[in-house]
Amino acid sequence: MDLKSRIIHESLKLFSLKGFLSTSIHDILKASNTSKGGFYNHFESKEALFHEVLQEAQRIWRRRCLSGLDRVEGSIEKIKTLLRNYRDRYLRDTKSFPGGCIFVTLSVELDDQRPHLSRELNKGFEGFKRMLKGLLDQGKKEGDLDKRVDTEALTEMIFSGMLGASVIYGTEKNARRLDQSIEALIGYLESLAP
Repeated sequence: MDLKSRIIHESLKLFSLKGFLSTSIHDILKASNTSKGGFYNHFESKEALFHEVLQEAQRIWRRRCLSGLDRVEGSIEKIKTLLRNYRDRYLRDTKSFPGGCIFVTLSVELDDQRPHLSRELNKGFEGFKRMLKGLLDQGKKEGDLDKRVDTEALTEMIFSGMLGASVIYGTEKNARRLDQSIEALIGYLESLAP
């Protein structure tokens, strides 16, 4: 792994544990085993690093959470697969994200302190909700969801449930509770079949 990648990777872990504001340049240098010159050779500022870390976190999220969806038939089955991937392939990855979901950590921390960075996080949340709503709308068309289901409200409920599961798991590290949270979302989704 080259130095730039190592700095991004180590910062990803630090930001998930401590947040952006509480992670110092010194913390990053120590974790990456580099000097200030090594850092500034690749990043003009800590904020520039933030953007690269966010992009890497989004790539990891997509790779893990969307894994295998192209081989699953039906939109509702795709959502169920995504939820299980989110639990098993993303949230449980304590090596890359020792503090839990980096997006939750950063969004809570940055909302009031660095709203311009928080807006960058929100773009990802909004994009995910659009994808989720599209799958739910398709599920209605496919006849896998009752026609009376409000897909916009259901999108918000699933999204909020995922964030809630992430927060609970991040604080408790209780695999059983995480399973219960995700399976409750899946069970509710299944209960909406016609």
